[in-house]
Amino acid sequence: MRLKHFNLPFSVQLFKALSDEARVRILVLLQEKGNLCISDLELILDFTQTKTSRHITYLRNAGILASRKADQYVFYYIKEEVENFVRQMLKYVQSDGRLKKDLEIHDILESNRELAKNKVDPDNRRLP
Repeated sequence: MRLKHFNLPFSVQLFKALSDEARVRILVLLQEKGNLCISDLELILDFTQTKTSRHITYLRNAGILASRKADQYVFYYIKEEVENFVRQMLKYVQSDGRLKKDLEIHDILESNRELAKNKVDPDNRRLP
């Protein structure tokens, strides 16, 4: 289900969620790489667990992220309803050097099999 109409309170909540660099970095990673857990994001972004969890919670409360549990990991992803909106908003910043570096770090960690999604799904199938 895609959202066709945004009401003012929901729109304000979305824009506030996009007003922080850390949250934008998290959203770009989730948009480009799919499901990631807190420990993956910590490694890639070089954040503490507390900072990462705080921003994930903010994005969940804003209605942007959802989660699913696999083994001991909780994987976060962008909700289908807001996926197009987030993609449109983030396309303006995707050429930023810091965001490109985050994606490169992800690829390095994934090739070294250090990300949790590889521990849970070693065949590297896309997790829902």
